Amino acid sequence: MTEDLPSPEGLAPSPEAPVTGQARMDVAWGSNTGDEHPEESKSANTAQSGQIFEQQYTPWTGQLNPRWMRNWAILRHHLLGIFRKGHRPWTMPTRIFILIAFLASLSDAGMTLLSGLVGSSEFHSLFGVSRDNLYGHVLGFFPRNVLYYPIVAALLVGGVISEDRQHGTSALYFSRPVSRFDYVGMKFLSVAIIQALVVLVTYVLYFLAEVVAYGRGWAWMVDIFPMFLAGLLAGMMLIFTYTSIGLGLSSVSTGRFFPGIGLLAIVFGTKTLASIVKNLFEREILYLISPYDCAAHVGQAIIGTQTTYDQYSWTYSLVALVAMNALALYVLSSRVASMEVTRE
Repeated sequence: MTEDLPSPEGLAPSPEAPVTGQARMDVAWGSNTGDEHPEESKSANTAQSGQIFEQQYTPWTGQLNPRWMRNWAILRHHLLGIFRKGHRPWTMPTRIFILIAFLASLSDAGMTLLSGLVGSSEFHSLFGVSRDNLYGHVLGFFPRNVLYYPIVAALLVGGVISEDRQHGTSALYFSRPVSRFDYVGMKFLSVAIIQALVVLVTYVLYFLAEVVAYGRGWAWMVDIFPMFLAGLLAGMMLIFTYTSIGLGLSSVSTGRFFPGIGLLAIVFGTKTLASIVKNLFEREILYLISPYDCAAHVGQAIIGTQTTYDQYSWTYSLVALVAMNALALYVLSSRVASMEVTRE
């Protein structure tokens, strides 16, 4: 082995000597033995030798952007992608359906304005602001929680995290000063805000339509405000539940379709199973495994409408709802924590 052969004195390379591209045997004994052709020997002696310098990463010592700016970049990327190009490329069917759901959710606001124009008390009793109608806007099963809200959530959560795992985009996030908590938080917030445009913004517009159509004064608004605030809280609870379950499913997938289909299967499957058991055996206990029914039961309690769940207290639904969200958030956090700064 060349490493075991002794080098003649004075020819051992020093650490400061440049690397010439020659092996240690060539440096020690010389590559010219005297048997070479003279022209070859001359060209070998005149050949230029390269020099390799020490290369290493230089850490950045400048000032980083503040945390809020990094988080805003993630949030903006998802939110503005709904409205224009250059950000997250939401599919055109997703954008179209969100627009349709937004306009359809304004139906009660439109009917309230119409009732104010025609002066019909019958119209107002059906569509005007009341305790039952406020509940129906955010937690009514048909059509909003059948055709609009769950489908919007399913379309949004489909590839928010799973596509990052599939395409290796997570490496771009985690190779920069973005913590996993901020990554999950901004993803969660972006999906929730887009849902809020459909659920809560239309809810506020419905309330304002009543004020405009009937000239409601401050006394009426102050009197109705606690009921309005309860409905707003119920809508936020529904959005939080759909988002946490959907992102939990997205974190365990590497495709776009499984999280959305899984969310719809959980929402409608548990609702259907609980309804079948109730009709066959007159038992409502399985409603506790339905995310929608738990949210609806709690919403009925905080808004003050007539409850449709008679066999158990709304506190059971609250505990079940908290457990569902806790489980979904645990799956989400554990999966994101295990993501490497590589393509999976």
